[in-house]
Amino acid sequence: MIQKREDIRNVAIIAHVDHGKTTLVDDLLKQSGIFRENQQITERVMDSNAIERERGITILSKNTAVHYKGIKINIVDTPGHADFGGEVERVLKMVNGVILVVDAFEGVMPQTKFVLRKALALDLAVVVCINKIDRPQARPLEVVDEVLELLLDLGASDEQLDCPFVFASAKNGTAVLDFLDEPKDMKPLFDKIVEWIPAPEGDPDAPTQALISTIDYNEYVGRIGVGKVDNGSVQIGQELVICNYHDPEKMQKVKITNLFEFEGLKKIEVERADVGAIVAISGVTGISIGDTLCSPDHPEPIEFQKISEPTIAMQFMVNDSPFAGQEGKYVTSRHIRDRLFRELNTDVSLRVEDMGNDNSYKVSGRGELHLSVLIENMRREGYEFAVSKAEVLYRTDENGKKLEPMETAYVDVPNDCTGVVIEKLSKRKGLLQNMTAIGESSTRLEFLIPSRGLIGYRGEFLTDTRGEGIINTSFEGYEPYKGDMDYRSRGSLVSFVNGESVTYGLFNAQDRGDLFIGPGEKVYEGMVIGENAKYEDIELNVCKTKHLTNTRSSSADEALRLTPPVRLSLEESLDFLETDELLEVTPESLRIRKKILDTKLRKKAMRS
Repeated sequence: MIQKREDIRNVAIIAHVDHGKTTLVDDLLKQSGIFRENQQITERVMDSNAIERERGITILSKNTAVHYKGIKINIVDTPGHADFGGEVERVLKMVNGVILVVDAFEGVMPQTKFVLRKALALDLAVVVCINKIDRPQARPLEVVDEVLELLLDLGASDEQLDCPFVFASAKNGTAVLDFLDEPKDMKPLFDKIVEWIPAPEGDPDAPTQALISTIDYNEYVGRIGVGKVDNGSVQIGQELVICNYHDPEKMQKVKITNLFEFEGLKKIEVERADVGAIVAISGVTGISIGDTLCSPDHPEPIEFQKISEPTIAMQFMVNDSPFAGQEGKYVTSRHIRDRLFRELNTDVSLRVEDMGNDNSYKVSGRGELHLSVLIENMRREGYEFAVSKAEVLYRTDENGKKLEPMETAYVDVPNDCTGVVIEKLSKRKGLLQNMTAIGESSTRLEFLIPSRGLIGYRGEFLTDTRGEGIINTSFEGYEPYKGDMDYRSRGSLVSFVNGESVTYGLFNAQDRGDLFIGPGEKVYEGMVIGENAKYEDIELNVCKTKHLTNTRSSSADEALRLTPPVRLSLEESLDFLETDELLEVTPESLRIRKKILDTKLRKKAMRS
């Protein structure tokens, strides 16, 4: 018989990137009494990964639980960035409702629409939290109208349209139901969660069914499956069968050896978990996202949506530059292969394919950020390798016509920068679809643009908008190929000698463009040392020293003034790459190089 678990609420926090989800979870944790009064707590405590902390973004969904008035509230913090949208789709299967967080100034953004559409499709209850109401230019009442319009556009039911609105400042740890009320604490938000989010329900006497929605990974215990008990119960020592809705052949007998529930930031070992509980199960080999743990006498998998396909790919290969093996700890193809396939344990939106030779692997993901986070993680772990320029994955329709992925780009720019942005995106096959004013000084442009048109554009965009522009994208689907385009309007400055750069050589080279290196740095033939001011590539000798004679002294070099070199970050390096270039990635360095290092062979290949 179906019963409700009134002592539990399962809720996910969803929003556009940087609208304050993780900070909001911090406050819910603090005000639920999880921490001691005198305990030192870092900001954004849920972002446990070093890259998440540095970039201020959530990459992997996280589970936590708090207690309020005798009710256990399981909270899932989800990523807001489009590249990690697959993570959001899956975790929504674990919950009965969502808190939609919307920035009181920015309002409804592309990811707000994406995550809300997913929540409404699963018929989840919605509590809207208008966050950052303490921002100087906050416009909370206008944003309420925007959210209601979005709900109407997405075909929300009458009950979903009737959702409560809470006004919050996660930074200050306060929430109010009426915008004019005096803010005190997060109690109004807690009350709305308990009142509005339905309690989980299921049949406690039915055969066991528990759907695994996310996977964690631990070096010691391997894969950890996280999911919700939909029917029956799960207990230690119980024998179950793993089955999968999309793979009817999968019937794997397993025994539960480790069972955990979430409590604050910890996993607490339990003997048994009943209907509605969110659990973590370790020690089960072969467990994967979308699997259902069932009773052996009633193996019925729960339906689970297919994971979104990747749209972008890069080659990961063994580093074969003259500096290969000098800075990395793991440098062989076996090391790289093992690490890439290990990533598949937790990242189901990723694809890794062998390229037929032992030294190269095709890695496909949801976007440039998705792949750059993997590259950054690998280099921090001591891996040394090379990657190619990101390329989009094409498809063909039934008539053999070439299709390419398209995105809607939402671009917020200062009013005086709109002309240059429209011009640049039009050259990249972007079609301007909408243009609206935001406040007095900014404009929002909406483009339909091929995914490849955005590859390598972000650095240029930030320069054109003086660092004030914001660009967000959302995947729209596949359309017929829009034609060839030029990615880069400037060429590379390439070293044609091996050696060490000197001031004299760099001084003569800096008139040609922007240099990426300073004096005293090792270079090799075929290494890209700067960006040419003109379109073509130029070979240079930056190791060239001055001829010394009676009238020329080496001390005269000290008078030469060098412009400080441009130091490219990982994203900027990936943006800069051309199709005939690679990025050499080591724990210490990022070097751009030509695929063919030998100058003569490279020119011969270009001619042919």
